[in-house]
Order: sequence, then structure tokens, then C-alpha cells
Amino acid sequence: MKDTEYVRVEISGGVATVTLDRPPVNALSAPMMREIGQVFTELGTATDAVVAVLTADGDRIFCAGADISESERRYARRELIAGETVADLADPGAVVRGCFGGIREGGLPVIAAVNGGAVGAGAALIASCDLVVLSENAWLSLPEINVGVLGGARHVQRLVGAFKAREMAYTGRRVPAAEIHRLGASVGVVPPAELAATARELALELAAKSPLALRMAKESMNRVEDLPLEEGYRLEQDYTARVSRLDDAREARDSYREKRTPEWSWR
Repeated sequence: MKDTEYVRVEISGGVATVTLDRPPVNALSAPMMREIGQVFTELGTATDAVVAVLTADGDRIFCAGADISESERRYARRELIAGETVADLADPGAVVRGCFGGIREGGLPVIAAVNGGAVGAGAALIASCDLVVLSENAWLSLPEINVGVLGGARHVQRLVGAFKAREMAYTGRRVPAAEIHRLGASVGVVPPAELAATARELALELAAKSPLALRMAKESMNRVEDLPLEEGYRLEQDYTARVSRLDDAREARDSYREKRTPEWSWR
């Protein structure tokens, strides 16, 4: 994996822990967003990890959203930012979409372990993940309208629904962890001291499954999410047929019948 400046990656027991590391509040600069997209894309093309946990240091802020100074230069003044090319002037939002897309389309199931506030693009980072575990002091907000920009609402709709996302986007108000969980967007809400262990326990549970089946399940669910019922279910059936032909599918059935731990071959 390429060296990164703003993201730390540790892999153990089939779990990649990806930690945002741009003090003091993990504001998303263009180079940091490129690193996030790169990290999850690379994890998805390797076999070192089966599942990933996305988290951040500290207990106050998970991610303060897009770096506002860069947003002004990117969208208002249309200036190149460090590491950008003229292609970024033609499509200034490409770097942001690449960041979120790396998580959502990168291949590995990703668990967000949210240790504090997630603002704007930080909330969209969480919404790009597959599962969410919240610290009791976590919260989400979409305050872009207060600083003259927009964005993040479509991603957050996946978490809290269309009408709650509109409320968040129009008012900029914070939504606490308990409310996010009540709306069905998280696996659970835990004390800050238990967040890392809870997320890792969940990650290890997933990491015990067939790695290929997990990746195909994620791809299938990504593709069917916005499809009509019958069309979506037909696509799921196609994926079921593909998975069932894997050697690992046979191993899943055999180990279940024989009441033993499966041995995955990645085939």
C-alpha cells in the first residue's frame, strides 16, 4: 500500500483499521480525500483484509467535513489546489466523489466507528460505509447552508431518510447518536471507552465469513439499493448463482453440516 500522510492503516486478524489523522478536527483536504479513496480501493484489490473499520482519534470530532478554505477555492474561485490538475477545474467535485466511492465501491465491507461529531462531508463518509457503531457522544450535522455551500444530503438520506436529511440540510442542526440509532442507522450506541472494542468485535464476526461472498454481497446490495423490487431481486438471484459456484460456497455448506470452522480458499 502506498504511503499516506493523513490516514493510518493497521491490519490484524483480517480487519483493516483505517484511522483519520489530520489534527485537530480531521477536516477533509483534497490530498486527504485522495488518500481515503486510495486506501479503500487498494484494500479491496488485496487479500490482507476481509473487512475494514473506519474511525478517528480522540473522543470529540470524527470528521469536521470538507476543509472550508479549499471549498471556497475549488467552487468559487476555481483555483487549483495542491495535487490537482486541470481535470479538477472541469469537475471540481470529482475528488470528493472519489473519496466516498472508494469506501462504498472499494469491495470490503466497512464499519464506521464514530467517536464524535461528523459534519457535512464527514457525515457523508459515515453514510458511505456499510455498518455504523456510534459512541454516545457522536452526532451528525449538515451545516453547509450556513457557510454558503451545499452537499452531503443525498448520502445522509441513506442513513436517516429523506425528510430527516432535509431537516438537517435546511437547519444545520446536530442530530445526536441516540436519534441516529432510533432511526435505524446504527448497529448500536456505546460508551466512548467501548467503541473500538465493539467495532472490532463486529468486524471479526464479519471477517470469519467467506471473503469473496462478503465482497459479492456488498456489490449486490450496492447495485440493488435503488432498483424496483422485482428488478432488484432478480439481480440478487443472479449474484446467488454466482456465489453458489465458488469453492468457498461449498466449504461454507460442508463446514456448516460438519459443525467445524470453515477454511476459506478465496476461490
